[in-house]
Amino acid sequence: MVGPERPSFVLFGSSIVQYSFSNEGWGGILADIYARKADILLRGYAGWNSRRALQVIDKIFPKDAAVHPSLVIVYFGGNDSMGPHPSGLGPHVPLPEYIENMSRIAKHLKSLSEKTRIIFLSCPPMSEEMLRQSTSPILRELARKNETCREYSEACIQVCKDMDLKVIDLWTAMQKRDDWATVCFTDGIHFSPEGSKIVAAEILKVLKEAEWEPSLHWTSLPTEFGEDSPYNPVTADGTSTINPSEWTFYRKIQWD
Repeated sequence: MVGPERPSFVLFGSSIVQYSFSNEGWGGILADIYARKADILLRGYAGWNSRRALQVIDKIFPKDAAVHPSLVIVYFGGNDSMGPHPSGLGPHVPLPEYIENMSRIAKHLKSLSEKTRIIFLSCPPMSEEMLRQSTSPILRELARKNETCREYSEACIQVCKDMDLKVIDLWTAMQKRDDWATVCFTDGIHFSPEGSKIVAAEILKVLKEAEWEPSLHWTSLPTEFGEDSPYNPVTADGTSTINPSEWTFYRKIQWD
């Protein structure tokens, strides 16, 4: 650990998480918003499904850790929803097993600490046409269908309802934009800056509205070393200094 202890937010999932600091991604957005307030820790693994996540969840989130995360944001589903390969290889996980896996992931995270909060992200839609144009020739044609994404999204949402967990319906949130299929993705699956803005806004909405004590919304958390100092920038009249610790003017979006 570096410096005073801060709340830690862990992003856990597949490539939607691993790439969340790329291309003006939603993880990077959160890291900026929570600068000097919380540490955003990336635990994303491209290509993973819920089955593989369960194999290592005890290593990523050990129950006997000295400190547990304040928040875990979980995403698995896109890879699970891919069609099965005749060889049995690949990331496909049948829907009933996916439901069981997500339930087990949730139970493990809930067991860490009474203060660990959890948000699941459901499977977003995908642009089938964009995916067809961007698939690498070294891979077999990716058997992904938008309709299957919907089924896995609904399953994730139901798991969270049954377990009283916060969940973000990315399937619906993305499609509120009429042009979602052309502007929200870089390759038909992974988020463009526009797609990531939607994800970040939905996460912040949950954090603002959640009746959690303490609140994890960025405006409610203290700013590290936010006290006034004679070493801050000097005012124009030269009589005092200005405290820049809460400045947000540099952001293109003034996040709520």
